[in-house]
Amino acid sequence: MKKAFVFPGQGAQFPGMGKDLYGTPEAKTLFETANAVLGFRITDVMFDGTAEDLKQTKVTQPAVFIHSVILAKIYRNFAPDMVAGHSLGEFSALVAAGAVSFEDGLKLVLARATAMQKACELQPSTMAAILGADDTTVEQICAEIEGTVVPANYNCPGQLVISGTVPAVEAACEKLKQAGAKRAMLLPVSGAFHSPLMEPARKELEAAINSAVFSAPICPVFQNVDAQPHSDPETIKQNLVKQLTAPVRWTQTVNNMIADGADCFTELGPGNVLQGLIKKINKNIAAESLQTL
Repeated sequence: MKKAFVFPGQGAQFPGMGKDLYGTPEAKTLFETANAVLGFRITDVMFDGTAEDLKQTKVTQPAVFIHSVILAKIYRNFAPDMVAGHSLGEFSALVAAGAVSFEDGLKLVLARATAMQKACELQPSTMAAILGADDTTVEQICAEIEGTVVPANYNCPGQLVISGTVPAVEAACEKLKQAGAKRAMLLPVSGAFHSPLMEPARKELEAAINSAVFSAPICPVFQNVDAQPHSDPETIKQNLVKQLTAPVRWTQTVNNMIADGADCFTELGPGNVLQGLIKKINKNIAAESLQTL
């Protein structure tokens, strides 16, 4: 029996997140460390802010990361045989598995969020969820569209997210509906994450990642870019950099973790999106989500 722990990405945040953990001494120390690293009291926004407050770039990604990592740090049964994270969640997974310190991980997450926001402002871009179409159809139609539009998140069979310039994404949505997709809907996001349009952010993040100290994790980390397990710090760093412009291969990641013996998945952090995706990828696998202890 192998235990897999997985960590959610941006979009999982909710008002009041992490507030019930603050009473635990170890969690309180980490929350206050986060406030000091960021230079503002993110705990005030997480615990008492509105959903709109949590959407601020400097808040969203750090908040999800902080909640997820603190849960892993104080969860007594955290003894992973393997870990993975969806997009931003890969940073949470790496810190939870001891590859990066909490402080350095948080600095990288803030650098990532800031770089992504800057890249979003350079060109109007968006993402869309495609439901009820197979991967090959989505890939083929994206390749036919003029302009930039690519598969960005392989979330589960029949659920992909595409990413690119606004006209190209809209054109792909129309073509995918004609090809039989059940739904093709634009998402309320400010940019084309996991696409070539994130290249300026990739360069900025690369400098930050190269200056951070990475160690070998306590267990293999299945990374988004190739859905394979990694333990070598240099390879992990390279894959983290590539992640910004490459698709999140979540379906392939979960299938590979199962093939490697994972029969119990625990999602740590806000929300339960990954638990739902895992059940859609393989309904016979046990999956749970923990938002508090």
